[in-house]
Amino acid sequence: MPGITASMEPVERQSLKKLSFKSLKRALDVFSPLHGQFPPPDSESKKIRLSHKICLEYGGIKPALAQPQPTKQNQGRSSSAPSDPLALPAPEDAQRGGSHNALVVAPAPQSRLNEVGPSKSNTLISIPGSSERFSTSALMERIPSRWPRPVWRAPWKNYRVISGHLGWVRSLAFDPSNNWFCTGSADRTIKIWDVATGHLKLTLTGHIEQVRGLAVSQRHTYMFSAGDDKMVKCWDLEQNKVIRAYHGHLSGVYCLALHPTLDVLLTGGRDSVCRVWDIRSKTQIFALSGHDNTVCSVFSRPTDPQVVTGSHDSTIKFWDLRHAGKTMTTLTHHKKSVRAMALHPKENMFASASADNIKKFALPKGEFMHNMLSQQKTIINAMAVNEEGVLATAGDNGSLWFWDWTSGHNFQQSQTIVQPGSLDSEAGIYALSYDLTGSRLVTCEADKTIKMWKEDETATPETHPLNFKPPKDIRRF
Repeated sequence: MPGITASMEPVERQSLKKLSFKSLKRALDVFSPLHGQFPPPDSESKKIRLSHKICLEYGGIKPALAQPQPTKQNQGRSSSAPSDPLALPAPEDAQRGGSHNALVVAPAPQSRLNEVGPSKSNTLISIPGSSERFSTSALMERIPSRWPRPVWRAPWKNYRVISGHLGWVRSLAFDPSNNWFCTGSADRTIKIWDVATGHLKLTLTGHIEQVRGLAVSQRHTYMFSAGDDKMVKCWDLEQNKVIRAYHGHLSGVYCLALHPTLDVLLTGGRDSVCRVWDIRSKTQIFALSGHDNTVCSVFSRPTDPQVVTGSHDSTIKFWDLRHAGKTMTTLTHHKKSVRAMALHPKENMFASASADNIKKFALPKGEFMHNMLSQQKTIINAMAVNEEGVLATAGDNGSLWFWDWTSGHNFQQSQTIVQPGSLDSEAGIYALSYDLTGSRLVTCEADKTIKMWKEDETATPETHPLNFKPPKDIRRF
């Protein structure tokens, strides 16, 4: 025997924790072949959990059940006494060992009612309007919200104020190279600014009323402008002068957009018509008529619907350019003027803003997705969204709100500050746009300034926590 013991290999010592984990792993391998799925619900464990919750909720009245039943004489005496105090003993079948979920109201023993001073009585006094003692919140299974939770985003801050215009700054457009941007103003000029430094590079004159719309072509060296003087002008940026003018609007032109793939220009104005122009020949291709009021917002897409317009008649219309400019769809979800719309750069969705709400729609059919979870409660003049899903909306009262695109959560509410010498009523924002990287935001304001915004690099989730509550009810309109 000693020889056999000496020839055996030494056993490696293992800790109790390691052995326990090994045993657990073997048990999982044997009894749980589907690791990717949750185990099926167990009715017995659910029954145990429910009975435990009932004990926690109604444990205070259990001693009252153990007291002997009152005799007939005591019942006669207690019937003459006031019966306001109530006890909640279980029914007879529960006392025999049956189900103890049901509760009935029965008169409490009289001996408990005559006690004076602090006592350990378990009787429940009936208080009008009090429902805490019948709370069933502990018995309800909580269903997790299916609303998407927003990701944390850094707040935005103002880092530059540019002065130079002599009137309200009404319109804005970025250059495709992201080196400069142009602004149109009520002082009838168009100014071109350097993005990096904010310095003025050029001033263009030619309009005789305020400039309400601007766009810079990605395929040509052209810039387009529209104004309250019914004029739509094409500027050659190599010569810095007007080379074409598009005549046809019967009143002021409020919005302007370029088609991304065709040499087509879209303008909308106070004559309730969105006009489609051929850039080179200056001819009007279509007059998209159907709105009952001013067309104040428009954007274009490479695929159907290629033109989407918003109007003061509170509707949004999709237009078919392939079939004589007919209306494809009319969205009537808004109750007030649709002054601003923003197309998401990556997803087939767009958002529209009105004084009542900000709504999200899916393209190409225009299905309503959901409302944003807060209300800005002002006239929203402009909105823009970047590739990261940060939606910015600008109000007539100077409020600048930032939203998470996916969930509709409003994570920042900023208020612009008017410049010294301006009235507080001039705290309005008329236009805003992200640069091509989406990291800088430019706003055009009523105090004649242009403000540039960027994310606060020092912010962390600890300094600016995410306060999000999913909505209890989802509106379907």
